[in-house]
Amino acid sequence: MDSHSRAAIVTGGTKGIGAEIARRLAADGIAVAVNYARDGAAAAAVVAEITAGGGRAIAVEADLGDPAGAAAIFDAAE
Repeated sequence: MDSHSRAAIVTGGTKGIGAEIARRLAADGIAVAVNYARDGAAAAAVVAEITAGGGRAIAVEADLGDPAGAAAIFDAAE
């Protein structure tokens, strides 16, 4: 399986280590779903940076403490 057919979900991907992980995965050709619970603007900024560099990324708002939220992020990543 090549990296262009792979995807990753990065929880807490709006800042710090999570954002760096999202950027690195995208740089390696992996599509990234950046999960956030509160800061949609920060998630959008990470996604914009990734896509501006030619990567594939989406921002997904989901509360992972709620089973429906967990299902939503997996559905979006698919």
